[in-house]
Amino acid sequence: MMLPSRPSNALRVPTPAANEKWIAVVLSIAISLVLWAAYPAPSQVAAAQGPFTFAVTCDQRQYAGPGYDTSSYYRGAMEAIGALGGGAFMLSPGDIDPPADSMWTIEQVMGTDYLWYPVVGNHEEETASDMAWLRAYDYDQNGTGTAPDIVNTGPSGCPETTFSFDYENVHFVVLNEYCDVGGDTVTSGDVPDHLYDWLVADLQATAQEHIIVAGHEPAYPQPDADNGRLRHLGDSLDQDPANRDRFWNLLKTEGVLAYLVGHTHNYSVYYYDGVWQIDAGHARGAGDTGAASTFLMIHVDGDTVTFDAYRDTHDGVYDY
Repeated sequence: MMLPSRPSNALRVPTPAANEKWIAVVLSIAISLVLWAAYPAPSQVAAAQGPFTFAVTCDQRQYAGPGYDTSSYYRGAMEAIGALGGGAFMLSPGDIDPPADSMWTIEQVMGTDYLWYPVVGNHEEETASDMAWLRAYDYDQNGTGTAPDIVNTGPSGCPETTFSFDYENVHFVVLNEYCDVGGDTVTSGDVPDHLYDWLVADLQATAQEHIIVAGHEPAYPQPDADNGRLRHLGDSLDQDPANRDRFWNLLKTEGVLAYLVGHTHNYSVYYYDGVWQIDAGHARGAGDTGAASTFLMIHVDGDTVTFDAYRDTHDGVYDY
């Protein structure tokens, strides 16, 4: 159930002219980065279903809500996503603090029926009010039996903030990486035995064609794809190399296609040992000018998964 080797021309980063704007930039024509899935064994594959797109934003913390209701901040990313059709739903791999403000902005642009799956990040983990909000949040807003549908809730300690759901031919897993037997805010970012064992059982139970896992902290922190800024090296899942390696090997063994993360505020794509790690960077707009504000649109069409990375130059107009 291994993925094929990464194509040598999978990622081409253009060098824009001095005044060239990254409008709908995909880091080379559309970063049409094809994530081919030659797994799992035929006996495990569900029938291919309809094509769909979903959005990814993260690390917009402190730059959403009524106090930042302009296109220069998180609202700008949401407006650009809305102009692209919004996708079927949105995943946010952490640092959406306070989550009520992020949801306010999402609803202002996308409406109250738009499906949003927030993931616990380190800033939510350290904030009691954020965690209370996330525990009480309805992650299955469209109701049982209507896709996307939650198929598995998390282990003891984090039954609300760790879960998996299915949509079309994809199995999605949302991990609270601060969870252990003692609760949902008890680690500094890790995949300890308790969370790992739950993940093993969850991944082995799915028969979906593709598997995508989302968690806040990268396994292998990478520099920003454009300017090389590097953050949180040694302060992510790599702070416990043994647990990190065990986790990554599980993703590989169970045929996981991609691991979606945030934390660094830097956009990057990293392929290692059969699995893609995609760091969505930050969607803070002018709230972080150290790297371009970014969001992703991930497209699933049968056995092919591609994505576009939309970034913005800091030219005072956040139009992505």
